[in-house]
Formats: sequence, C-alpha cells, structure tokens
Amino acid sequence: MAARVIIQTEDFDLSTEVHRVREQDRRVGAVCSFIGTVRDRNDGQSISTMELEHYPGMTEKSIEAMIDEAFKRFDIYAARVVHRVGLLQPMDQIVLVAVSSAHRRESFQACEFLMDYLKTQAPFWKKEQTPDGARWVDARVSDDAALARWGIEARNA
Repeated sequence: MAARVIIQTEDFDLSTEVHRVREQDRRVGAVCSFIGTVRDRNDGQSISTMELEHYPGMTEKSIEAMIDEAFKRFDIYAARVVHRVGLLQPMDQIVLVAVSSAHRRESFQACEFLMDYLKTQAPFWKKEQTPDGARWVDARVSDDAALARWGIEARNA
C-alpha cells in the first residue's frame, strides 16, 4: 500500500495519485480529489514566487493524525495527501488530497475535511516574493467557520 502522506519538492501527477488510492480495490465506487495551486496574488499584492517550508516528521505526523480522524468520521477506503515544499511559481501545484470510498458523498466530505484541516491547521510556513521584497506569512488560514463545521477548535497561533 502506498504511503498516505508525502511531502516533496517535486511536482505530482494526478492520474498516478488517483491510481494509488484505488490500488485494485474493487469496492471503490468514488474517488474525490482536490488540487491546490499557487496564485499570483495574496492579500492584494503580486507574488512572483512562494517558498514553502515544513518541519520534517512533525508535519507528516500531524497530517497522518488528521487522516486517521477522517477514517473515523467517514466510510472511506483510502486517503492520500501529497504536499509540495520548496520554491514554487504561480500556477504550480502545491497540494493534492485524494480519497476513495464506495459512494461519492463520503469521498467528497472526507476530501473537504482534510483540505480544511490542511489549510487551517497543518504546520507549514511560507515566504512570498513581492514587489516590495520577501515576506514570511503564516501558511495557515484562519477559517473558524470551516473548523467549527467539523467540530475542530481553532489553534492559538
């Protein structure tokens, strides 16, 4: 079975990753995936590059725990998160969440649950290059409504 969490500098291929969550499992009737990409703007300012960093070991452990939680909450067969780090350009793929299940509802919900976690709680740090120079920004977006929907309390930064 393929690893559930991959942190890498290299790009990823959607069809390869979807294949990994299906892995010849004849029970699978649905696969839901989400791909996040680098935008050329943030907070109204132009972005030429973004550098994403993580704490090896801690980041993977955190995401693994949330995948475990997704398995408790939803009737899913497999889940995979591929997250890139390093120097990224606008339009580059940053993150993939893929989930398989018997039916689409569970896959959609688990995929959204995992993406909400990644966006609001996962330990990543990013540095953006703007016309005014480099700036470090918290990679976690405060979205209390998304967290509350899943019964997750906002973490104090």
